[in-house]
This record gives sequence, C-alpha cells and structure tokens, in this order.
Amino acid sequence: MVDLALLRGVIDESGMTMVAVAKKSNILRETLYNRLNGIGEFTATEIVSLAHTLHLNREERDKIFFAGDSELKSLK
Repeated sequence: MVDLALLRGVIDESGMTMVAVAKKSNILRETLYNRLNGIGEFTATEIVSLAHTLHLNREERDKIFFAGDSELKSLK
C-alpha cells in the first residue's frame, strides 16, 4: 500500500511542481495525478523514476511505496 500523504509531502518539500515532477520522472501528468488520487497502482518503473527524481534513499522509497507490505517487513 502506498502512503500517498507521505508522497505528496515529499513532492511538496522538493520545491517542484507536480508537472515538473511528472516531466522529470517521464510520467504523464495525468497519470501522476491519478496515482496520487488512488486511481491505479504505481508501476515499478514509476517508483524508480520518482525515487530518482525526488532523491529518495531506499528506506524513504520503501516507507512511501511499500507501506504496510508485510512481506517487505519480514525481510528486515
């Protein structure tokens, strides 16, 4: 489950607009807005692109995109 509130917060803190984040991540603006509104699921490519664009480390990425994922927690 994606922590959408945390992702929105990270985007806000980045100083970039949603349009800039989408463009820099090679994600359609409409797709990013849909994902942030819970429509559809983030693909692996989108996660990698957003993590790179937002300069997320592995822990930050996992906290946002894999929140509540019991399988991931069992690996720690």
